[in-house]
Parts: sequence; structure tokens; C-alpha cells
Amino acid sequence: MGSGAYSDELAQQMVYLAGLLTFQQSAAVFERIAGRHIPESSIWRAVQEHGERLRLHLEHRAQQTVPERLVLADARADHTVPKGVSLDGGMVNIRGEGWKEFKVGSVYDIQLRLEREPNTHELLDMPHAVNIAYTAVLGDVTAFAPALWRIAVAKGVPTAQDSSVTADGAEWIWNLVADYFPDSVQIVDYFHAKQHLVSAAQALFPTQAEQAQSWLRSHTDLLYRGQVRPITRTLDKAGLSVHSHYFHTHQRRMNYLEFREAGWPIGSGSVESEVKQYKTRLTAAGMRWSRPGANRMFVIRGAVLDRSFDSLWAAA
Repeated sequence: MGSGAYSDELAQQMVYLAGLLTFQQSAAVFERIAGRHIPESSIWRAVQEHGERLRLHLEHRAQQTVPERLVLADARADHTVPKGVSLDGGMVNIRGEGWKEFKVGSVYDIQLRLEREPNTHELLDMPHAVNIAYTAVLGDVTAFAPALWRIAVAKGVPTAQDSSVTADGAEWIWNLVADYFPDSVQIVDYFHAKQHLVSAAQALFPTQAEQAQSWLRSHTDLLYRGQVRPITRTLDKAGLSVHSHYFHTHQRRMNYLEFREAGWPIGSGSVESEVKQYKTRLTAAGMRWSRPGANRMFVIRGAVLDRSFDSLWAAA
């Protein structure tokens, strides 16, 4: 039975629920809660039909908001809500291809809340991501960039007086940022940088665990304060250019003390947690997707996560 046999309202609930749960679990919920038998195959068909409709609608909106078509008002009219952008990637199993990367972006308002700073335990205004919008695309940067730009425009990033981009050190990310967000503060995720520092400590002291830990503690403190030169100097002197290259490349993106004092988030936790949320729905044991099916589910899952599903359904 195709999705056309169901009312639009019921089809909407079928697709929404499939964005939360597997098709089998969705069918079980309808049976248990609504007392209605809806086959998994019918829910799947509804997702294919309406997921494609929603995807095409967002694709059309992205075409309408390409940078070349965007006309901005005088900069004096820019709003004062600070905006943040984060980018990352995950892996999904595609039938006949194996595990392939999908790219995820989030755009959000940055809100300061008084709480204890984790390192110094001082009461400080700490940045948090709120009103988050998400997008995910199975494909290369060319396919992903317009989708990210669409939500950036919708969230008012181009007309913000201040904005930041926080992400890991992947080259594709910073090339995209240079093209689409040239005025934003660029920040390499602190926790990714710390992971590189751990690897550097192990390379410096491969057989001396205590010395490695001691060096890591002192240089983690330097990193947190944005003092990268002592790190690169030590690694260069030891001939560990494979490790120092990362810190040289992103040194300007590691001014963490300056960033924290300015109220910018130094971690990309908002997008990384959503990568996991996408993976929860798309990478359970045994799941394999077609490329079109995965991209439809990315649209549905993202709209469910950022609570835009009902407005997207109505607009598409």
C-alpha cells in the first residue's frame, strides 16, 4: 500500500516518526499507541515520496540563496545577535559502495550564561549554542556548501555584526569557510587540538609515560591560553614536523584565551553531538542506504532534530 492511501496528516506523522525511529520501530509505535496497523513498507514509501519532496524544496531554497543572489542592506543595519557555525563529518554505509562520508553543519545563536569555567572554576559568562539549525549531505563540498549557506542565511549569519566558525582542522572546512564566511572569526576546535597535543606528547616521549604526561599537562595549559609557539618550537626542535605542522597551520585559529574573553565557543560540540544523532538513525547495525534514500533521511532527521519539521512540511 503506497503512502497515497493515507491522509496527508497521517503521512506527515509517518514521515516524522521515521525520522526518529527505524521503520520497524515506527510501525510498532503506530500499532501500540494508535492501535493502527501500518506496514513498514508503507512508512518506507512515505519517506521516499515525501522525503524527496522536502529535499527538493530545500534544494530550491538553496538555489535562491546562493551568495551571488544575496543582496545585503547597509552594514549599519546588521543585527547584534552573535552567530556561530560549526562543521564536521560522519560515515554512513551506502549499498554497493561501503562506508562514505556525510558532511554536517550547524548554525546557531551564541548565548552567554554565567557558570563556572571548567579549568579555573571561576564564575564567568560561558558561550552556549541555542536555536540550532542543522543540515547534512551525503556528497562532496560542492553539494554541501549550498545547504550550509541556506541555513546560514536563514539564521542571519551574513547580517550579523559578529560571527564565528568552530571546526576541526580538515582542509576542506577552512577552504569552504574562506569562501562563504570570510568575515567570521575562525576557531579550531580546542578538543581536537588537544588530541593532536596528546599524539605529540607520545611522539616526544614514546617510552617515557611519566614525562609524556608531565609535558602534556604543562603544554595543555599553554594551549588553553592560546600560547602555541612554545608547542611548535619544542616539536620543531625534536624534528617532529609531522606533528608541529598542524599547530603551525592553525596557530591563528588557536588564540583560545582571546576567543574565550570575546565570548566565542572554542569547542564544536553542538555539531559533533548532532553527527551522533544522525548516526543513531542512519548507522544502526545492518543498515545500508541508497544514496537518494540517505539524503532524504538526512533532510527528515535534521528537520526533526531542530524542530523545523512541521514548517518544512507545510512549505514544501
